[in-house]
Amino acid sequence: MTNENTPLGPADYSLTPRFAGPPTFGLLPRIDEVEAARPGAPIDVKVLGVPFDAGVSYRPGARFGPAHIRQSSKLLRPYNQATGMHPFSAQQIADCGDLGVNPFNIEEAIATVENNADALRADGAKLLTLGGDHTLALPNIRSVAKAHGKIAVLHFDAHLDTWDTYMGAPYTHGTPFRRASEEGLLDLERCMHVGIRGPLYGAKDLEDDGVLGFQIIRSDDFQFSPVSDIVARMRRRLGDAPVYISIDIDVLDPAAAPGTGTPEAGGLTSRELMNAIRGLQGLNIVGAEIVEVAPAYDHAEITGLAAAQLGYELLSLWAAEADGHSEPTGPAAAGLGFGEETA
Repeated sequence: MTNENTPLGPADYSLTPRFAGPPTFGLLPRIDEVEAARPGAPIDVKVLGVPFDAGVSYRPGARFGPAHIRQSSKLLRPYNQATGMHPFSAQQIADCGDLGVNPFNIEEAIATVENNADALRADGAKLLTLGGDHTLALPNIRSVAKAHGKIAVLHFDAHLDTWDTYMGAPYTHGTPFRRASEEGLLDLERCMHVGIRGPLYGAKDLEDDGVLGFQIIRSDDFQFSPVSDIVARMRRRLGDAPVYISIDIDVLDPAAAPGTGTPEAGGLTSRELMNAIRGLQGLNIVGAEIVEVAPAYDHAEITGLAAAQLGYELLSLWAAEADGHSEPTGPAAAGLGFGEETA
């Protein structure tokens, strides 16, 4: 019988094959299993898949992203040696499965995601969304803003995603942050893009983006500045605001993430991105998503593995919050400029 104060986590997969484990993120329990084992106990983090890609403008396939990320997460283990965190035992995590949304009506799909996000977060749980395309950012931000007010968005992406319309359509994977800003959901002094690169339609794209509330750290900045400096820039910009983290997997170079719909050359390495995420420990992170994983283009599970690890790093941030750590810890901390290495 599970102690009511002990989070229900993955089984001991040193004793049974991981490839035979459940199709959940990190082999974690389903929400119904947690509710049965710990009736009435809080669930700290809920993982939700949203297999939706009707908002893409180039290659489709992100609707299969949630299943692919979960499959790629089977090798995750209970201890994060880079940060010294135990993400699966410091908090109760449950996989809520996939949300079925209308693939033929984007506005209806957005409403469905928002309503379900509201319901899943109603008990105070944090929500990690596995997409799906980046259209999902808008309903997720709407939901978080209801509880926290204006949100600081930390957006990892090759693209701005603050364009106005595509072919007259206002809701696509390239428009969510413009809509969120126009709706008054964003703290215009706290939002930031990280990893931006590639051609634009014109200089006005950047001008509009600034008016909408975003500062930019470009992909090339990672070549000329250490990650510790970039982490410091992010933390200064975000401050103590409630932060929503949105990770488009195409922020990574196509060598590290070929399985995505709009790849751009010259992106981040997976190591750079993971350390940038680790440097956010101690901030007020109120929700997160990983989107645009399209497995049809992913040879050798490269993109899925990167997305799964990023999900693990996000869960580790929330574990650190549960343990009361206000700054990065573990072996990664010293390299990021946060004091001595700790176990």
